[in-house]
Amino acid sequence: MKITETFRSATFAAVIFAAASPGATLAFERVEQPSSIPGAGPWDEKAWNEYYSTSQGSRLIPFDWIKALKQADGQPFLADGFARYGYLPNPASPTPGLPVGFVVADGALGPTCAACHTRQIEVEGKAYRIDGGPALADIGALWADLDVAVGKVLGDPTNFSDFARAVLGSGYDPSKEAKLRAEVELWHARHHAITEAGLPKDKPWGAGRIDAVGMIFNRLAGLDIGPAPTHIILGNMRKADAPVRPPFLWNAPRQDHTQWPGFADNGDAILAMARNVGQVYGVFGEFFPEKDATHLLGFNYVKNNSVDFNGLIELERLTERIGPPKWPWPVDKTLAGQGKLIYQRPYEQGGCADCHGIDQGQPRLLNPDTWCTPILDVGTDAREYQYFAPDWQVDTGALAGAAIPFLSPPLGGTAAPASILATAMRGAILQHFIPITVNRLERRRVDVAMAILKPLIEELQGVIKIPGAPGAGRWACRRAPELDGKFKYEARVLEGVWAAAPYLHNASVPSLAELLKPPQARVDDFKVGPAYDIAAVGVAAQQPASAFAMKSDCNRGSGVSHCGHDFGTALSDTEKRALLEFLKTL
Repeated sequence: MKITETFRSATFAAVIFAAASPGATLAFERVEQPSSIPGAGPWDEKAWNEYYSTSQGSRLIPFDWIKALKQADGQPFLADGFARYGYLPNPASPTPGLPVGFVVADGALGPTCAACHTRQIEVEGKAYRIDGGPALADIGALWADLDVAVGKVLGDPTNFSDFARAVLGSGYDPSKEAKLRAEVELWHARHHAITEAGLPKDKPWGAGRIDAVGMIFNRLAGLDIGPAPTHIILGNMRKADAPVRPPFLWNAPRQDHTQWPGFADNGDAILAMARNVGQVYGVFGEFFPEKDATHLLGFNYVKNNSVDFNGLIELERLTERIGPPKWPWPVDKTLAGQGKLIYQRPYEQGGCADCHGIDQGQPRLLNPDTWCTPILDVGTDAREYQYFAPDWQVDTGALAGAAIPFLSPPLGGTAAPASILATAMRGAILQHFIPITVNRLERRRVDVAMAILKPLIEELQGVIKIPGAPGAGRWACRRAPELDGKFKYEARVLEGVWAAAPYLHNASVPSLAELLKPPQARVDDFKVGPAYDIAAVGVAAQQPASAFAMKSDCNRGSGVSHCGHDFGTALSDTEKRALLEFLKTL
């Protein structure tokens, strides 16, 4: 590995890597990303290596197993380091051969934040690495292929015997093979259940899209709270067919709301922990809660919980330091200056700052200085709201009766998946950070302690606010417009937006230039891949390294609608060019 570093004003300007991989040589340049937190230290080699390889507690599959698995063509499953799914090489991985965002912890392979939030783009044969950007990986294909590979091993005794010998090595004997088979069958029963029930086959997620909310609900309600040994409640799962683009992470800790529909309070360390615990549940975390009267909340939320709380704290600290990427190519400063004036116009005149500018947000317990995240209905795709339909109620299983003091009453026999998730996140966080066990003699002292901790506990009230429910109102941003409609999504600050294509929350528009066209004139189909168009500011039309085609429409409930957000579409061609030039500078 060859590394060249250039530092400027305590932040790096670029770092060039040349990394050998099977059959290919990859070179990329790091885009400058000065730290976004004063005094937090530069976003440098140490920071990005920790960001790539810090475990959050996800457990996709035992590492010894996946090392022994084969692809359909007979090659080792890990042969290309998941490059075929769009994951990026990590020359400094503690486990050689693993890509960015995959780590081995407690013997299991699992993804971490960087797997979905590291972007690489290509211009004129040169690659640019952008940390915190939305990945162009296809986690759905990895998920499905892993199901097929393990199923194939289990379906043929000879295949399984070969697999067992590879896993057990010199310690192989028939009794150990039988034990291993039982373990693999249990793993596959769970993985296959959510693959069949949750992953859409007719319209796969594809590169750069994932239905994270749908799969969080599916895993928690469908795989975590049922009866042992599988813990499956098959009827609690539904097709996760509302994929979205992973958001960019720079400045994300400052937003006062998060998740595309804005249903989660955000902006301080307590709420960040809730946000991150929830996503671990969704990406292969193990969590099997059980009733336990000796614990403060009447349930044990941490005994069988793989969430790595220390890892999440470290990853959040790292995320706070990721600054927005700096446009690495020349900018026409005169044209950008003209574009700035257009950007600052009222939204009715094609401006952006009313919804996307920096504004004071709702103060949080541990952070009075958040950025306001307007939650607005601008006519974009509504499919993600299916998860908050009042008629979607599921069996609460092992969490029946679970309650959180000051926050939520006991769960009944059925509940909304969002309510179950809120209880699971709050319970795990409170039990981890307030590890109190109780008996009858201590109960009074515990009640006093809980009263003292009430403000901290109540900060978790907004970890999930079901849209439209009482108490789900928003902080009024000073500049943001009041727009009618019930399908609202967050309007994020646009720093670094040039590195986040495709656009709209469901990744249905390839470039900012395309977004400035009237909705009916936007392209219906486009390839998704790393090739980048500097002029259009987004995904290039030609994608030699990608075969995935995004097919969109203007049906608001389809999950792939590219309509809505028609702001700026009436600008002249000259004004649009100026605005695009300015957006490169943010």
